[in-house]
Amino acid sequence: MEGEKVIVTNRKAYHEYFISDKYEAGIVLSGTEVKSVREGRINFTDSFATIKNEELWLLNCHISPYSHGNRENHEPTRSRKLLLHKREIRRLIGKVAERGFTLVPLRLYLKRGLVKVEIGLAKGKKQYDKRETEHRKTMDREARAAMKRARS
Repeated sequence: MEGEKVIVTNRKAYHEYFISDKYEAGIVLSGTEVKSVREGRINFTDSFATIKNEELWLLNCHISPYSHGNRENHEPTRSRKLLLHKREIRRLIGKVAERGFTLVPLRLYLKRGLVKVEIGLAKGKKQYDKRETEHRKTMDREARAAMKRARS
């Protein structure tokens, strides 16, 4: 992914959800928010996306106030509009209407100077699914380590 600088990833989302589709969305930010994002002062914990009036919104995303901002600084947890094509939003409306699907931000990055958000269409994992995923990761890690020892 050349030309992209990842600011923050939501690792918890991959643990908590099965991600079926991913969408790249622009995000409407004020000037001080962009400066804070470039400094990496953003927190995705417990944030999610929702659809209101055929518009996509990012909720509970905390962007800290800009350190050199003045009285024009932004509110840290305000709702932020996400920019997608209308047909993509309509497709998401149909998917979210299905039982169990939600929209979760996966990562926030800079692409050609613009701030972008990767949104994932996610379905929640059960506790046993989380244990199975963790077990599979452990087995893969041990297999790679054994192969590395065998080569040397």
